[in-house]
Amino acid sequence: MTTSLLHCADPLRAGRVDPVFAEEAAQAGAYGMTRALLDHDALLAGDLTRALARVERGSGPYWYRGWMMPPAVYATLERALAERGCVVLTGAADFRRGHELPGWYEEFAALTPPSRWLPRAPGAPPPPDELATLAAPLGPGPGVVKDYVKSRKHEWDEACFVPELTDTARLSAVVERFFALQDDTLAGGLVLRAYEPFVAGGEARVWWVDGTPVLTTAHPDTPDRRPTPETDAVGTAVRELGSRFVTTDLALREDGVWRVVEVGDGQVSGLPTGTDATPLFAALAKAGDRRPGG
Repeated sequence: MTTSLLHCADPLRAGRVDPVFAEEAAQAGAYGMTRALLDHDALLAGDLTRALARVERGSGPYWYRGWMMPPAVYATLERALAERGCVVLTGAADFRRGHELPGWYEEFAALTPPSRWLPRAPGAPPPPDELATLAAPLGPGPGVVKDYVKSRKHEWDEACFVPELTDTARLSAVVERFFALQDDTLAGGLVLRAYEPFVAGGEARVWWVDGTPVLTTAHPDTPDRRPTPETDAVGTAVRELGSRFVTTDLALREDGVWRVVEVGDGQVSGLPTGTDATPLFAALAKAGDRRPGG
């Protein structure tokens, strides 16, 4: 059976692909991948009937390519599709494992900055004593604050970088500002990471399908820079992780070692505008409809 793409619909014209994903939808079509449209706003609102109104019963199997969503919402989407006789090829457990740092950290621990995390609700930053305990294994030295998925690197000094993790007062101030800016978009909880200095060459995003690197792009934040990373050790970790479709963002540390900055589920990772992603969609089309856990 031919695999298909489940794309987000245009919020203003529900019958067409969201313009952000229109270019890749056209590229995927060259490999015979059909598509269905998901109303992402309706999904987040819990209106599954409206969200899946343009998904034909018994269709698929699908790779999702669209906007991020919390893992709990993705699990709801997987169940709702199953009730319609459809399937997503990345199951909910694999989505969470690839999307959130606690899910992928064990396999990548030797390849990524040391990290510690704490489940936390939006608007509830940990008190200073809990922060000191969380930071102690990383420490002394600088660190970075983020949630399970994203940082506030564009607010580097106020909500991301901590010059000294043992300075609990400064750490608390950065964490509180981070929580304030993330507000109800906080994903999962708090992550503290040891800071590692990277060269100013940008990050490379490597796209993996069934453990094979099929495409290397720039990071969307630095679309004009695309370093060429070493991926052998990363490939071993990707295969140990076991998720079928993931991305790894890699940067060159100042000592010449390639490091994994982030891992992401490939279904919600961004492609830089203008990227020729045909090798990616060729791989997804060829990968077949092996079901999650198969």
